Amino acid sequence: MSGLLNSFRARLLLLLAVLLGLTLGVQYYVNVRSVRSNAHLIVEQEQAIMAGVALGVNSISSVKYLDELRSNLRVPLIGEGHGRVQNVLVVDGEGFIQDSLLGDYGPRKNEDNTAAHVNLRDVPLPPLRSAVELGEEAPGLPPWLSGTAAARPGEPGAFYFPLETTKGRWYIIVVLESANTLRNLLERQARWSAFYTMLLLLATTFVTGIFVWRFTRPINFLSIAARRVAGGDFSVRVPTDRRDEMGTLAAAFNEMTAKLARARELETQLHAAEKGAVVGRLAAAIAHEIRNPLNYINLTLDHLRSTFAPEDTEKGETFERLTDQLKTEVRRINRHITDFLKYSRPSMIELQRMNLKSEAEDALRVIQAQADESGIAMRLEVEENMPSAMADREALRSVFTNLLVNGMQAIDADGGNVRTAIRPDQGGDRVVIEISDTGRGIAPEDIAKVFEPYYSTKETGTGLGLAIVRKAVDDHGGTISVTSKQGSGTTFTITLPLKGKSEPGRE
Repeated sequence: MSGLLNSFRARLLLLLAVLLGLTLGVQYYVNVRSVRSNAHLIVEQEQAIMAGVALGVNSISSVKYLDELRSNLRVPLIGEGHGRVQNVLVVDGEGFIQDSLLGDYGPRKNEDNTAAHVNLRDVPLPPLRSAVELGEEAPGLPPWLSGTAAARPGEPGAFYFPLETTKGRWYIIVVLESANTLRNLLERQARWSAFYTMLLLLATTFVTGIFVWRFTRPINFLSIAARRVAGGDFSVRVPTDRRDEMGTLAAAFNEMTAKLARARELETQLHAAEKGAVVGRLAAAIAHEIRNPLNYINLTLDHLRSTFAPEDTEKGETFERLTDQLKTEVRRINRHITDFLKYSRPSMIELQRMNLKSEAEDALRVIQAQADESGIAMRLEVEENMPSAMADREALRSVFTNLLVNGMQAIDADGGNVRTAIRPDQGGDRVVIEISDTGRGIAPEDIAKVFEPYYSTKETGTGLGLAIVRKAVDDHGGTISVTSKQGSGTTFTITLPLKGKSEPGRE
């Protein structure tokens, strides 16, 4: 049962059933109340009419007048302001009014104490007709009762009741007011019924709107998330706090997105592996096809310098300078090949505990002479009691050397400085290395590309230096980032774990 209630379709059908039942129930209740009220009103009208007839009969058979008899009624159902019966007249056979609820038409006393009666013809009455159709009595109607037109629906009317008395045939006339009062009451009841129905419909519409909004909100989330996934963002997730079909759909969407992200990651890794394999095969071919001729050229240059050096001093100096330049270019080509091989080969680092300050000083000594010639100041700042770190010596030396050389090459001929700072991070389990220069900086559009292989802004660069640095940092389980502002210099920030990845418990 609980599983059925967790279904959105079941809850929607249940809501519609409840709203339909509520609507019908309220409408039925309002209609029943209206019928009861109308029935009560009709009964009161009938009682009023019958009371008027009874008063007229009692007035004829007694010595009391109508207003005295009316005062004896328990409930005042007739007379002005009470129901439809406005007046009751007792008329003799000659058309004279012997009694009336309204004093203006009742008998009066003359000065000689004789009774003066008002003729029915002098009383303004609505259309008059018989309350009962007695065929044998129709020809015997007095002239003052004949020739009256029937009242139209809703208009005031009057009914006469013939009554045989000891004084002949008398008539009881019951005067009714217009039916508009009753009609207005019924119309008012109809308006209230429509008003209640409208309120109920508004309430049900509001409840249905809230329910539909709650249903469409996760659809909106899914629509937005789908657009983000289509744009390549596989980190998006939608809420799964519902337990109906929409919750199942959201969970399936999140699972699909996670699988797509994993597939994209595997695709990227596969692409990198394929690229690495191609680069590795190319590197092996380059090492075989280029290094052998380079070794031969290098040996030949040494043989030329030792055997064929000119005896003339001036020519000898020129010969020595040219051979030095050739050997320098050979070394540069050989270094590029070495960098290429370092990037393309799988990582084979040997972690050992080492002093980062000593390694940084060794790297600075290698390039100090070149820095002095260029007028560049090299600074090293290391905090006291700096702990040793687990790292690969050759990889770490390559990181320091590449970043220091890049810093020097970024400084123009007017000089500057390159600063290396080593400190522990706030957590105490990693070391932070900052290498900053006061060079020309990196353009904003190039920041995101500096670590890509074979991307370089230098005319003679291979684009592998920073790629090798990032690869070495990644192999150590560290991170590297760069911040730069054109004209103000560049700062590379490296974080390395103090414990090696393979030795989590060692210090």
